[in-house]
Amino acid sequence: MPRSRRVFAAALLLFPALSARAAALKPELSGLGFLLGSWSSGTGKVAETGGTSTGSSVITAEAGGAVLLRRDHTNLFDRSGKPAGGFDQIMTIYAEGGAVHADYFDGDHIIHYTSAVVVPAKSVTFMTASLPGAPAFRLAYRLQGKSLAITFGMTPPGQTVFHPIATGTLRKQP
Repeated sequence: MPRSRRVFAAALLLFPALSARAAALKPELSGLGFLLGSWSSGTGKVAETGGTSTGSSVITAEAGGAVLLRRDHTNLFDRSGKPAGGFDQIMTIYAEGGAVHADYFDGDHIIHYTSAVVVPAKSVTFMTASLPGAPAFRLAYRLQGKSLAITFGMTPPGQTVFHPIATGTLRKQP
């Protein structure tokens, strides 16, 4: 069989497996199936440095559909466009006690999102608890066609207005 036919046949075999993974999500997470897949970014904005970012993200269903696992790599650039480093990050998304939670890790930071507002197949906004003397964080994903708009913000301790830290758009990969 020619190479192009083998690749096409493999893609056809893989498509049902990916669809099955989305269908296999536990009921509490079924509204988040739109997040599954491989994503790559255009240029994002990093508010605190005035720089930009690019990167990639893969979101898979794990543990029998009880957890979504997000694995990312982010490249950072300064204001002039010169490389300014990068980092890897992961986030687990799961249901517990009747609510959707998420835990984020990047090697330097851990963020525990204690609640989420889910609009099935369209958006999800994760929020941390508001604790005295501590910042609060909000991470939102909004599906726009084949793109995923992302907004990450923070409120400083004692304040209630979220300030953007980073924004960007991911594009779904075939």
